[in-house]
Amino acid sequence: MLRSCGQAIKGWEAKNEAIAEEAEVVKLYCQIPPITKIGIVLNPPKLRILALGRNAIKKLEKLDELGPTLEQLWVSYNQITNLDGLSELQNLTTLFISNNNIKSWAELDKLAALPALKDILLVGNPIYDSFETPELRRVEVLRHLPQLSKIDGQMVKPAEREAAMAPPE
Repeated sequence: MLRSCGQAIKGWEAKNEAIAEEAEVVKLYCQIPPITKIGIVLNPPKLRILALGRNAIKKLEKLDELGPTLEQLWVSYNQITNLDGLSELQNLTTLFISNNNIKSWAELDKLAALPALKDILLVGNPIYDSFETPELRRVEVLRHLPQLSKIDGQMVKPAEREAAMAPPE
C-alpha cells in the first residue's frame, strides 16, 4: 500500500488534535503503513523539525516550500539513494540520513550549498563501505562538507579538519 506524507499528516493531526501547519515539530517516523512518498502538500510557516525516519521513502522531493523554516530533517532508515531535493533548505542545520542507500560522494557535494548545515548522520550508508576506520570516513565527509561541526554524533576534531584540508594521498 502506497502512502504519502500528506496522508500521514492527516493522521497526525487527528491523533494530536492539532493542525500540522501550526506545528513546529511533526514526527512521522515508523508509520504503519510506511510513508513511501514525501509529497508535502502544506506550507507550515513554523515547521522546524520534520521526522520521517523508519519508513520506505526513496526520494527527497517536494520540500522546497519548507526552505524558509526547516532546520532539521530526520530521514534515517529509509531507502534514499540520492540527495536531490534539498537545495532549497537554506536553514537546514541537521540532516539525519543514516541507514539509507547513499553510495556516491557526489551526493554529499550537493549538500555543500547548504550554508547552515552543521550536523550530519551518515552511518549505515554504502558510501562508508570502503573505509577501514571511522576516522578515515569522517575526514572524507569533511572534504566534501567542510562546514560541518558534527559527524555521526561526534564533534569534529581540529586534527580531522586539518586532515581534510590536506591533499589526499
